[in-house]
Amino acid sequence: MDFVKVEGLGNDFIVVDAPSTLGADEIRSICDRRFGIGADGVLEITPISGDRIRMRYWNRDGGEAEMCGNGLRCLARLAFDRGWLAGRDVVVETAAGNLPATVREDGLVRALVGRPHLVGEPFDFRGVRAHPIGVGNPHAVVFVVDIDEVPVGDLGPALERHDAFPDRSNVEFVEIIDKGHVAVRIWERGVGETQASGTGATAAAYAATVYEGVGSPIAVTLPGGLLTIELEGGAAWMTGPGRVVFEGSVN
Repeated sequence: MDFVKVEGLGNDFIVVDAPSTLGADEIRSICDRRFGIGADGVLEITPISGDRIRMRYWNRDGGEAEMCGNGLRCLARLAFDRGWLAGRDVVVETAAGNLPATVREDGLVRALVGRPHLVGEPFDFRGVRAHPIGVGNPHAVVFVVDIDEVPVGDLGPALERHDAFPDRSNVEFVEIIDKGHVAVRIWERGVGETQASGTGATAAAYAATVYEGVGSPIAVTLPGGLLTIELEGGAAWMTGPGRVVFEGSVN
């Protein structure tokens, strides 16, 4: 099987061309960082036309997810680099909707993430308050004083499987730096703590505007680097990198 390894802010993926025949066991195997290729998940890409591609995404545990913001940027950049696009603009078809993206001349990708919204009332859990947010996939945003002191490996999986989230949830721990800047650590469902997440950064930024008075555009500092989130008319746009790391083949 031929593949391309891509990454966006350290959130890394194995990209395969459609149709993929990979099952959950095979996805877990090739995503293993010691015995496989190593990745946070698998992306399947399908060219549709000169300005449209289709994306599917599976987390490292083999479960399919609705959307992946960093993956979306990476696939837009990959389609551009492969010469599939007539220009710099592309619409990416996902299970969360059709999302436009632009590969800028500086190499960064600006993409529509979706329309973030509240999906439930905040609730208290193990000494923190979780704020349920939807961005095409589920998120629990927790505001903290210092993200370096948060027991992400303990609270993350517990909130991921909380009864408030029947399909499990991604979890974002958010420190407010100032009124235009937040710092975030992310526990991704089916993966664990990751270097970055596009939808996670979006959920964090949106919750910060609703509950903490932060204004758009919002700089989101993640362990893997910086994303910019713009909230316009209820829609969220993210700008950040996406690049090919290497190509190869695996049995």
